[in-house]
Amino acid sequence: MAETNLQVKGDFAKAQSIDFVERFGSNLSKLIEALGVTRKMPVANGMTIKTYTSTVTMAADNAVGEGETIPLSKVTTEQAGVIELAFKKYRKAASVEAIQRHGYDQAIIESDEKLLREIQKGVRTDFFTFLGTGTGTASAENLQGAFAQAWGKVQVLFEDDAAQTVAFVNPLDIADHLAKAELSVQTAFGLQYVQNFAGVDTVIINSSVPKGTVYATAPENIVLAYVQLTGGEIGKAFDFTTEELGLIGVTHDIEKKNLTAETVALSGVKLFAERLDGVVKVTIAPQV
Repeated sequence: MAETNLQVKGDFAKAQSIDFVERFGSNLSKLIEALGVTRKMPVANGMTIKTYTSTVTMAADNAVGEGETIPLSKVTTEQAGVIELAFKKYRKAASVEAIQRHGYDQAIIESDEKLLREIQKGVRTDFFTFLGTGTGTASAENLQGAFAQAWGKVQVLFEDDAAQTVAFVNPLDIADHLAKAELSVQTAFGLQYVQNFAGVDTVIINSSVPKGTVYATAPENIVLAYVQLTGGEIGKAFDFTTEELGLIGVTHDIEKKNLTAETVALSGVKLFAERLDGVVKVTIAPQV
């Protein structure tokens, strides 16, 4: 009879699942904190989310006399696009040869790390692609001017909210500035960022942003939508390990027919901007 509290292989698999989801959740939480996002939206798989643009038509600026009817100003909100939030499924396997070479724990950890990076990359890439659909525009001669334009545009677009500004820039556009300035570059969810730089509250640095372009918006315009994996019917059917919010589910198993140790992950996470006209794209165009 085995000793009480003996650690067995299944215990390690469970621990690795916990480590995977906690790292994903912790990394994403750091990014959300850096972006200043406060809006988190749990939704059902397959649910569609609408994004909007809005315009304001002010009434003629004429003095209204005593007893006269005040002319109407008009705010028009139009649907700009639809986002479908769907599950993304991932699976990878460590072979018996890899397990023999590196040991069970190490083989799983190494391949899990690569899978985690790719899942995070997918969330980041989707977000930057979405920012590219923003409808606000501006131009500047250099990066300093681009940040100034980004700040100014965001203040105008969100003037009622005393908005902060979060900007996104390609590493090649900011490299020279970082080399000359004494700045603390931080990392979250595989992204590098700088706070309080050139009048912008947060600058996110990533190669997914096109060179020569700065994206900018207000933190309150960014929403984290996710399919919640904790509990419910999914919890009845699958033994996923999840973190607190249920942003991602992970399970480990042994596949005997091909002698592999598999990791299966399920997630439905999307970062998006609710107002596309609230996303400004500033083009850096030096004069010649």
